[in-house]
Amino acid sequence: MPRIAILDAHPGAGRFCTALADSYATAAQEAGADIRRIVLRDMAFDPILHNGYAQVQPLEPDLEAAFEAIEWCDHFALFYPTWWGGHPALLQGFFERTFLPGTAFKYHENDPFWDKLLKGRTAEAITTMDTPALYYRMMNRNAGPNRMKRTILEFTGMKAKVRLIGSLRNTSEDQRKALLKWAGKRGAAKGAS
Repeated sequence: MPRIAILDAHPGAGRFCTALADSYATAAQEAGADIRRIVLRDMAFDPILHNGYAQVQPLEPDLEAAFEAIEWCDHFALFYPTWWGGHPALLQGFFERTFLPGTAFKYHENDPFWDKLLKGRTAEAITTMDTPALYYRMMNRNAGPNRMKRTILEFTGMKAKVRLIGSLRNTSEDQRKALLKWAGKRGAAKGAS
């Protein structure tokens, strides 16, 4: 049975990212996956990494539980909006506080390389934006998705894909229904694998 951790990383409640995450989770569960949900906006934690990694900042219980779900999973799915070209500050704070040296990655002492401690997992990030996806890719050189994929998910060893849903503010109700169905198909495919 596939184990999927799903992170709803929209800072606000009742947003389309949550509907996408719900559709994905429901379909994955119906296809046979074991699901653990993480709702970032409901978590109690300090998103600021006050001293970098030079001084240990103990994890709050919600961060411990979230990282346990990520360690437990075979597949990590996350849903977030793109604001100002990248992911929201709250999500960045989550990564900075949770993906720690010694748990998500470990630098080598005598060379510039590192061990990827979350290796063996796949990840799929689905991000929404009001900007047309093609325009974003061309004008911003896909900066936000590249950062998410390469410097966060793949840095820790996950085999990752980032999918853009653009022009969200201009979508009709029928287009949104089609996007929810698409997210459900993505979840069902992962749930059946």
